[in-house]
Amino acid sequence: MADERQDLIDLIYLHPTEIARRLGYDKLTELHDAWIRAMVFGDDDETLQAHRGSYKTTCIAISLALIILLFPEQRTIFMRKTDTDVAEVLAATSNVLKSAYFRSMCQTLYGIDLALTKDTTTEVSTNLVLGVSGAAQLLGLGCGGSLTGKHADRVFTDDIINIKDRVSAAERNRIKLIYQELQNIKNRGGRIFNTGTPWHKDDAFSLMPNIVKYDCYSTGLIDRDELAKIERSMSVSLFAANYKLKHIADEEAMFKEPRYFGDPRELHDGIGHIDAAYGGKDGTAFTALAKTPDGWRAYIRLWPERHVDDCLPEILRLCKELRIGTIFCEKNADKGYLRKRIIRMGHPCRGYTENQNKFIKVSTYLRAEWAGLRLLDCDAYPLDAEAVNQVLDYNENAEHDDMPDSLASAIRAYGQRPQIRGFKEGV
Repeated sequence: MADERQDLIDLIYLHPTEIARRLGYDKLTELHDAWIRAMVFGDDDETLQAHRGSYKTTCIAISLALIILLFPEQRTIFMRKTDTDVAEVLAATSNVLKSAYFRSMCQTLYGIDLALTKDTTTEVSTNLVLGVSGAAQLLGLGCGGSLTGKHADRVFTDDIINIKDRVSAAERNRIKLIYQELQNIKNRGGRIFNTGTPWHKDDAFSLMPNIVKYDCYSTGLIDRDELAKIERSMSVSLFAANYKLKHIADEEAMFKEPRYFGDPRELHDGIGHIDAAYGGKDGTAFTALAKTPDGWRAYIRLWPERHVDDCLPEILRLCKELRIGTIFCEKNADKGYLRKRIIRMGHPCRGYTENQNKFIKVSTYLRAEWAGLRLLDCDAYPLDAEAVNQVLDYNENAEHDDMPDSLASAIRAYGQRPQIRGFKEGV
């Protein structure tokens, strides 16, 4: 029995992916053995940056389960950007612990049947815990959760930095403060293990120690043909962050980091603009725009690869809530179909024939007004980071330009807005 126990301990330490494969995770390699060892048995604070599709979150779920099994008296906090993201990983960890193979491992190590005493979207505990403190072995928190009174021997952060950190200085500062607070909840002798991908030179990764990077060219997990296909499918900045683990410098960018405002009432009696998609790779983009004494105010939304018909109910709901008057839309492609449909749905609309080069339009109307334009970001109308990212990525050869085109067109159309067709309550 002692030999069997020692063999299992050796297996866990040397080849944890062998255990993962027995649980159905058959894509893990020797590279992931090193990652899991670092997560479970490391001592110092560490940071793992790995490309999307590298199975780093799978390694975290396996590692959290092993920590619960091997170090039952330790408390672990796991943090991701949102509560939904947290729930996904805790569910995976719970499933690993409930597997027949993990129950067998528990029998070999301790001679008892493994059972979960807490199994929720935020807490996981087992019958291996002694004492009556009631604290869960694993606690999951989104970045909006309270850290007050929390303490842990181990802290894992996974993807707490995302596309919103690229486009919002406020979000970057918020995540930095959260990361600094994690230092205070880490018990003496504890550690923090961070995983994710970088988005901005000043994001929270700038505070994280011992960074080790595994980009898409070094892991061998994605072949070159598949990688080329992925690269063609997304913007330059998105591919750079998710696969090359680099942020794109802004020195040459047409549009610098935007500024924001938080009061939706500043959009009242403004206009709308729709850049419509009718299929294929294009998306439908919507701009709500108004002008105040100290500059432009806009709310922007993007629906990638969505037909405009699918987006219209949401767009018209937004127009009503934000008291947006006339919607402008191009009629070149659809012979005025969209304009007629919007009017039939009870909202004023004006169609126009587009005869201006898109790059010239964006680089004149939008670029000229960018410094004086602020984008809405508040609880009721949260920032659409994908929409902002598409604007920041814009250049003459950009594959996707629906959002900057809509913004530029809205600015150009604003002087043509019918003064008598503003929003009226009850219409």
